[in-house]
Amino acid sequence: MVKLTDNEFLEFVEYMQKNYGIDLSKKRVLIEGRLSNLIERKGMTSFGEYLNNIKRNNQEEITMLINKLTTNYTYFYREENHFDFLKEVIFPYESKNNKAKTLNIWSAGCSSGEEPYTLAMICDDYFKFSGNYNSWKIQITATDISDNVLTKARDGVYSLDSIKNLPETFKKRYFIKTKDDKYEIHPDIKRYVTFKVFNLMDTIVAKNKYDVIFCRNVMIYFNGETKLNIVNKLYEATKPEGYLMIGHAETIQRSKSKYKYVKPAIYKKE
Repeated sequence: MVKLTDNEFLEFVEYMQKNYGIDLSKKRVLIEGRLSNLIERKGMTSFGEYLNNIKRNNQEEITMLINKLTTNYTYFYREENHFDFLKEVIFPYESKNNKAKTLNIWSAGCSSGEEPYTLAMICDDYFKFSGNYNSWKIQITATDISDNVLTKARDGVYSLDSIKNLPETFKKRYFIKTKDDKYEIHPDIKRYVTFKVFNLMDTIVAKNKYDVIFCRNVMIYFNGETKLNIVNKLYEATKPEGYLMIGHAETIQRSKSKYKYVKPAIYKKE
């Protein structure tokens, strides 16, 4: 097993913080445990040699590194109170006040697609039965730093365990059972979602600002300063009267953010 020296650990922490905003300062065991075998398989003898290879901007290696060091655990209908808030508060408001009949949603840190597809199903279910579905243009942009998980998201094939929290009507209406007992997202739902690679450390260019941004269980990887910078960038990308949803294990420094607190894990731009 390749061992991680003190200097290599500090170099790894600095590199990931500077380039991706990921705080690994308390994750030494995780770094060593997840990368040691990979480094050996590549015929390298040290973490320093591996990091030097990463720094040559080898995109394939960078993608693999990010995949190894970030946990992409998610499932459909996770933290369902956010989806209830969409149906009970946001959608009725938009139906009444949005004269352009456009709805622009961003799933930031979408991982393998469960969140944006849940959003697509909820939008489809709500607006199809509102009586004026055909007049609405709904776009869901789903981004993640890892191209690997986005490949799975675009395929849209999931296990029964992954969809177990969905209403039975959604399972029947929005999935196609495959020959190997997997469940594939219906093409009508896939059309709502556009997947893109995006690093939240980069500048957010939003031609059309977002009515709702979901950035849930992503900022747990960031330190306080990085988190605040990202929240402020998300604020600028949000439409007036738009919302930000974060994970229930996360918090925002209310005194330093322009977002107004609505309820746990829900914030509004007024």
